[in-house]
Amino acid sequence: MQRFFDDDGLQFETLIALGQARSGLSEVGEVLTTVAGIVEGDRPGWVAAWTALAQRLEHAGDAADAAGHGRSARDLWLRAANYANKASFLADATDDADAFGALWSWHRDLWDRAAVRLDPPAQPVRIPMGDVEMEGYLWCAADDGVARRTLVCNNGSDGPVTDMWAMGAADALARGWNALTFDGPGQNATLHRLGVGFRPDWEVVISAVVDWCETRPEIDARRLAVIGNSQGGYWVPRAAAFEHRLAAIVADPGVVDVGASWLAHLPQEMIDLLDDPASQGGFDMAMELGMQADPDARYVLTVRARPFCLDSFWELYRSLRDYRLDAETIGQIRCPTLVTSPEHEQFWPGQSQTLFEALTTDERHLLEFTEAEGASWHCEPVALGLRNQRILDWLDEVVPS
Repeated sequence: MQRFFDDDGLQFETLIALGQARSGLSEVGEVLTTVAGIVEGDRPGWVAAWTALAQRLEHAGDAADAAGHGRSARDLWLRAANYANKASFLADATDDADAFGALWSWHRDLWDRAAVRLDPPAQPVRIPMGDVEMEGYLWCAADDGVARRTLVCNNGSDGPVTDMWAMGAADALARGWNALTFDGPGQNATLHRLGVGFRPDWEVVISAVVDWCETRPEIDARRLAVIGNSQGGYWVPRAAAFEHRLAAIVADPGVVDVGASWLAHLPQEMIDLLDDPASQGGFDMAMELGMQADPDARYVLTVRARPFCLDSFWELYRSLRDYRLDAETIGQIRCPTLVTSPEHEQFWPGQSQTLFEALTTDERHLLEFTEAEGASWHCEPVALGLRNQRILDWLDEVVPS
C-alpha cells in the first residue's frame, strides 16, 4: 500500500483520513495536500497543519451558514471536526500541555454543530449508568413510530464519534437500521467531562445501554446488534458473555488480551516486577527513565494511559491483566458473533483467530480482509465501504428487518 510516512502511526492516521472520505468526513485532495506539507518526524508540524485546515474549513462553514447555505456549512463543519481530531492525535508530542484537551473540545463542538444537520439528524442523548450519564447520539432511520432494529456502535480506546459515523452508523442508516453511539467510561465526553476511566467489566456498560434502549419507542430492543471497533473488539465480546439480550455482536478485530500490545514493548525483567508490590517504585522509576531517553515513547504512553485514569505506571500495567478473555468467558457468548481478521493487524495480531476458535455459539463467522483487496491493517482504514458492506450483509441475515 502507498506509503506517506515511514512512521506507522502517521501512516495509519493518514489512511484513516483517506478512508473517511466516503462518509463526508474528509476530502481526498485536502488530505493529500496536508500530508504532503508535513515533514517526516515533525509531530508539532502535524498538529499545526491539521489545525490550520480545520480552522479554514470552520470559517468557510460559518460563512456558508451566514449566506443561507446550510448543507454546505454542515459538510464543512463535519470535515473540520474530523481534521481537528487529526490534529489532536499528536497534541501530546508538542510543548503545549493543554493542546489535547482544547483540540478535543473544539472537534466535539464542530461535530455537534454538523451532526444535528445530518440526514437523518443526530439526536444527542444521555444514557444513565449508575451515577454516571454517558453522552451519545441516536439516529432514527425514519420518524414513523415504528420500533426498528438498531446498530450500537461501541468505540475503541481513543476514537472520536466521527469514527463511529464512518464505521457503521451511516451505512446502517442507509439500510433502514437505527444507529446509536455512546461515550463509555474512558471515552470522549465521559473521560474529558466527567473524568471516568476505562473499566474491564464492560457488561455493566452495555447492560445500561440495553436498559436505556428498552425505554425508547423508536428502538426494538429485541433486535440490538453491537459492533465493537478496535479495543471494542475486547469490550463487546466481554459484555456479550454476561449480557444475553443482544441479538448479535461484531468484533473488529477480535481482542482477547488488550495488554499484549503493551507488554510487547517491555523487557521481561520489567514484566517480572509487576508481580511484586514492593517493586512499584522501581518499576515507575524505570519507566520514567526510559521515557526521558525516548520522547516518542513518552508521547505514545501519555496518549494510551490517559483513558485509564490511574496514578502510576505500575498500576496501569497491572490493570491490563483484567482486560483478558479466557475460553470460559468466551464460551458464555450465546448470540451470533462475527469476528473480523484484517491482514497485517498491527495491534493484536492473531487474536481474532483465538477469539473465533474459542466461540461456542451456534452462529459464528470469521471475516478476513486482505491487502490484495486494499483492506489490510487494523480496522480496514481505507476499505470502509467494503468493510461495512460485508459486516452489514451478515447482520442483515442474522437480525432481519
